[in-house]
Amino acid sequence: MAATQMEQLVSLCKRRGFIFQNSDIYGGLQGLYDYGPLGVELKNNIKAAWWRAMVYERDDVEGLDAAILTNRKVLHYSGHEDTFSDPMVDCKKCKGRFRADHLTDGKCPNCGSTDLTEPRPFNLMFKTTVGPVVDEDNIAYLRPETAQAIFTQFKNVVDSTSRKLPFGIAQIGKSFRNEITPKNFIFRVREFEQAELEFFVKPGEDEKWHEEWKNTRIAWWVEQGLKRENINIYVTPKEDLAHYAKACIDLEYKFPHGVEELEGIANRTDYDLGNHSKAQNELNLTSHCHENKESTTKLCIMDDDNKWVVPFVIEPSMGVDRAVLAVLTEGYTEEDLGNGNSRIVLKLKKHLAPIKVAIVPLKKNSPEIMAKCHELKKNLMKLGIGRVALENTGNIGKAYRRHDEIGTPLCLTVDFETLEQSPESVTLRDRDTMEQVRVPTAELAQYLRDYFAQ
Repeated sequence: MAATQMEQLVSLCKRRGFIFQNSDIYGGLQGLYDYGPLGVELKNNIKAAWWRAMVYERDDVEGLDAAILTNRKVLHYSGHEDTFSDPMVDCKKCKGRFRADHLTDGKCPNCGSTDLTEPRPFNLMFKTTVGPVVDEDNIAYLRPETAQAIFTQFKNVVDSTSRKLPFGIAQIGKSFRNEITPKNFIFRVREFEQAELEFFVKPGEDEKWHEEWKNTRIAWWVEQGLKRENINIYVTPKEDLAHYAKACIDLEYKFPHGVEELEGIANRTDYDLGNHSKAQNELNLTSHCHENKESTTKLCIMDDDNKWVVPFVIEPSMGVDRAVLAVLTEGYTEEDLGNGNSRIVLKLKKHLAPIKVAIVPLKKNSPEIMAKCHELKKNLMKLGIGRVALENTGNIGKAYRRHDEIGTPLCLTVDFETLEQSPESVTLRDRDTMEQVRVPTAELAQYLRDYFAQ
């Protein structure tokens, strides 16, 4: 099977209502996208799967949902104000602007000119002001990552939950980075969503936990449908590490535009908690944390020996938008059905599919059939399997093709036999095999429970 091309995904996403260009009727806004009726379902299902694996299925993780607007001091002491930047160059010939580290052979990607400005740092954070007065005292930022709020709320979470090491705090939310050159559809954008876990461990046990989280996260991606051979492990060289990191592993994926980062798993040491705390001097801790006289909160925790420690942090950080792109890439399939016929099918894992069951009436203008369809939908929604949709087009073939393209695992057809048979039954069509089976409506609920539990 040929590799999926980005053009195929972009076309599918717009045609079927997964993803649209933001402000499309006004020409769009670069690096910003809106999730359509099916895209928001897919994205929510991915987030739900992550939350379930990170929080519900574990006994050592709590959740958080923090504000997007961030106090300037938080990002000053975290180092973001000074270091969160990319090298930017301008082409003097075509006036294009690019990241210097993304250029090939020092040439402008637009016109090929080598007449470029010297690289200069460009801070990626979006700056704003809070309140009616615009001055230096009221500056705030749209958060560039969700992590800092987890660190600043560390003490409150520990005090309210009585957690002991090791434990984690998970968060899913929007982040903002003023990318110089957003590109490759939803891969690199200016407004995006992150799913991040900050997992706090005893110093000295950080390397063991770093390796354990790498294996855990790879296994999770495989459960979401990504083939293991399409996931590459990249160990970041020390000279390329972020300012806060001791070590970082990138899980890379074979996107249509190339192999690039899908998720980072960083060992952030005690950098963040240390920089937000005066704990080193007050508690005589051995730590490289800086004294911050504007924060008097002790961001530390008692270990099993009743000693105060600033924990080290392992951070698995997933881009939700990149997860959507990876799942779409992996699932997109073009099949030759023979006799000049073909179909596009999105082979998503059942739990990720935007629509779980599509109810298709054989004849949309039949009051009896439509009444039965509405009755079935009402009953099936009570199962809690996800979205059940009524596909009221009147054309069975087109309905099947549409739901193949959007990844619906099952189509349920109500026909005249449903009304006439005793016992009553419906037809279920499988997305991947296209096989059809007749199932009594009295057994339908249990059939679907078993099907989606597999």
